[in-house]
Amino acid sequence: MIEFAVIKSILGNIELEGDGSAITGLTFTLKPLEAPPEGSVLQEAARQLDEYFKNQRKEFTVPLVFHGTSFQERVWKELQNIPYGEAISYGELARRCDNPKAARAIGGAVGKNPIGVIIPCHRIISGDGTLGGYTGGTDFKKLLLKLEGITWKQA
Repeated sequence: MIEFAVIKSILGNIELEGDGSAITGLTFTLKPLEAPPEGSVLQEAARQLDEYFKNQRKEFTVPLVFHGTSFQERVWKELQNIPYGEAISYGELARRCDNPKAARAIGGAVGKNPIGVIIPCHRIISGDGTLGGYTGGTDFKKLLLKLEGITWKQA
């Protein structure tokens, strides 16, 4: 059973998708607000995101399920190991994924992250310390990094 909700955040509206027991998607949207079902995993994700945006939560505990290639899934799992308030480069993420020459492929996998914010792809910056890209837009990435106290070099 697929469930959807649209919640308000400091980044604008966020659409959450779940399968009844885990979060399966998180995207930025222009869709109108739609409250999560009472007692659902979507309601718990909404609560945890609200705490995160209020600087009251540093890690998410809501269950996640994602589907991609084995390479993508490896990257998304490794992203979850980057602590709150820290950023690493695409090259460092490639090394952590045991594929040190795959920084570009890593970037592609990061860009396909199906559960942004909760899987913290915003914590990846370019090797020279500049911001790099972000699927939700660099303005969103800047807000998330500032929220966590992460600095970057201006391009």
